[in-house]
Amino acid sequence: MSEAATLRDLLVRYLRQRAELGDRELFLGGRSAGQLLERLQAAAVAGLSQATRTGRAAAAEVEGQPSSVEAEPADEFEALRAEVLGCTRCRLADNRTTVVFGEGDATADLLAVGEAPGYEEDRSGRPFVGPAGQLLDKMLGAIGFRRDEVFICNVLKCRPPRNRDPVADEVASCRPYLRRQVELIQPKAVCAFGRFAAQTLLDSELSLNRLRGAVHEFMGVPVVVTYHPAALLRNTQWKRPAWEDLQALRRVYDEAGGREPGGERG
Repeated sequence: MSEAATLRDLLVRYLRQRAELGDRELFLGGRSAGQLLERLQAAAVAGLSQATRTGRAAAAEVEGQPSSVEAEPADEFEALRAEVLGCTRCRLADNRTTVVFGEGDATADLLAVGEAPGYEEDRSGRPFVGPAGQLLDKMLGAIGFRRDEVFICNVLKCRPPRNRDPVADEVASCRPYLRRQVELIQPKAVCAFGRFAAQTLLDSELSLNRLRGAVHEFMGVPVVVTYHPAALLRNTQWKRPAWEDLQALRRVYDEAGGREPGGERG
């Protein structure tokens, strides 16, 4: 099959999948055929993985056997990753270099959530890199966690142009991905880094300082709010209150039954 025919077939399948999910808009932008093919192939992998699991479950039910779909969280997580990497649900897909899905332990008991990828994250495909990422590693280390023991992601998976604040429809497009990440990871505690992440998770317009100092909840998981590492690099006077937030996070994590960090992971 030619590249054009492959692209057309994948596009039809992808549009059908998005329509079934209720999408009525699709932002493709000025992509080349090769770029579209790459993104649609990633999306098709996600759809195929889901279809395979659905078919397996249906077959099991016909044979009177219990479905094994719920026993495959790793497959579901990778299917979600593939779907996000091929996402074109909002205008941010037009100018991104890469999607930043998140990284770390997909079974982590601690989830760290920031706002959106910046310039370095957009180039590397990794969340929290550069000086802010180095400071995040130190902040996590201060309460006993290695970076690879935590799952780290952002509310938005693509970089807004010139690092502007995300807008409502971009957040709405990405919110289901974040919620699905929480469903699959099942963390014991969440740390929201920065005003935007905190306000989005908590559906609040309160200031960061009003949200700090209390334990909140997102999807039944306790949430602690603190400053974004990038803000701490600009405002060193906030490091002491940030340390207090981190101590509170560790208490909440322990009380929720989080695994002791620092050990071997399977």
